[in-house]
Amino acid sequence: MDLSLLITDRLGIGAIARAEAGGIPAQVVRYGEFSDRDGFSRAVVAAAVASGAEALVLAGFMRILAPVAISRYRGRILNIHPSLLPAFPGAHAVAQALAHGVKVTGVTVHFVDEEVDHGPIIAQRPVPVLPGDTEDTLHERIRVEEHKIYPEVVSAFAGGRIHAEGREVIWA
Repeated sequence: MDLSLLITDRLGIGAIARAEAGGIPAQVVRYGEFSDRDGFSRAVVAAAVASGAEALVLAGFMRILAPVAISRYRGRILNIHPSLLPAFPGAHAVAQALAHGVKVTGVTVHFVDEEVDHGPIIAQRPVPVLPGDTEDTLHERIRVEEHKIYPEVVSAFAGGRIHAEGREVIWA
């Protein structure tokens, strides 16, 4: 499985230039151009299907895909989240971890299902919370681990070495 298209909902992000430099086309599908999540998700799916995409790999994607996308790519949508799920799902995971006083947080790669940050967990990596951490300092250390774990998981998934059976993820 090869990368066929970068889909983003934001203009001017560094990922567009990196994708295009690597010979991967980029397409912007702006959320604000649609009346609802379903319309946006249909546009994302249409772009993915037109490119021949067999799976979706989400990164920095702060949108919830509608059921139309989940059903089209069930078991083939990966996401990364800055906490050790199931703790702290949603948009403010790092702030929530600090507010709760946890000593360890981390990063989770998971399959996407109909619920937010809920799908079967593929891989996790812990990140310690240090005295004096701010949201920025902690998020930066989490990001370092994200940049290590996500390419490993995506490579294994693209090579057919990962799949889910119910909530259990099987590595071959």
